[in-house]
Amino acid sequence: MQTLVLLGFVGLLAQLINGSLGMGYGISTTSALLVIGTSPALASATVNLSQVGSQIASGFAHWRFGNVDWAVVWRIALPGALGSFVGAVFLSRLSTDAAGPLMSTILLVLGTYLLARFTFRDLPHPDLSRPLRTVFLAPVGLFAGFMNSTGGGGWGPVGTSALLASGRLEPRKVIGSISVGESAVVVAGSIGFAVGLGFGGINITWVVVLLLGGLLAAPIAAWLASHVPARMLGSLVGGLIIFTNTRVLLSSEAVSASAGVSLAVYCAVALGWAAAVAWSLRAHTIERRMRRANSAPEHAAATGGAD
Repeated sequence: MQTLVLLGFVGLLAQLINGSLGMGYGISTTSALLVIGTSPALASATVNLSQVGSQIASGFAHWRFGNVDWAVVWRIALPGALGSFVGAVFLSRLSTDAAGPLMSTILLVLGTYLLARFTFRDLPHPDLSRPLRTVFLAPVGLFAGFMNSTGGGGWGPVGTSALLASGRLEPRKVIGSISVGESAVVVAGSIGFAVGLGFGGINITWVVVLLLGGLLAAPIAAWLASHVPARMLGSLVGGLIIFTNTRVLLSSEAVSASAGVSLAVYCAVALGWAAAVAWSLRAHTIERRMRRANSAPEHAAATGGAD
């Protein structure tokens, strides 16, 4: 019962992160499942299945709000589905001893990216006159889909970041198109895990609890996105993922770090994490002051200078 309550909380927290940042559900939930002792393949399979319903609902909502570029969706989702299926089968064939360090390393890299991405955020202004081409979208989709299955997450961090960095699509359409495309990716990944593992080893109760937690978090995530600075949340979550997977990696048989080395690494990660959060808080405070300073003359002009 305690495990189910914990997983429900994990699903809720992961959806809060995903709804606020547009990424992070997979890497957050997979990290938590690894910590409680789930094998890498089963962890990724559980996360993929729990996302099927929520991603379809999320994609539908983005479509209703006009946030989807279907030309982009088809050209990135189909390669993404292929990469996800191959990644799922590949991970299923690895032994637990080999898959554990591999997945933790991937999650560690994604967590580091998430921390850096939102601590030092500088998004380009989109140039809509240059359309995204298949020669760019297909490899991105293939790699992001493969990472999503082998790393228990990665479609959002890889796909969203690549499209935003291209500067050729509005941010809202980047997030909407990636969200719709992820529906195909998690379905293909689930089929791949069914081929490699069979559904007999997957705890369906865990899947349902994660899904329910995510559904409960949806309205809270909408509020969170409006009130909590994305860069602050991204720094906090990125650091948590780094710390969690550093612990898993150091305690694995592949590394078997001594107590002294482990303590030193934990301290270094904690200090870096604290510094990143402090930097994000400072940057957010400066940005807020600048927005207030810029809005003051506009308010004065609109009111004729009278209070």
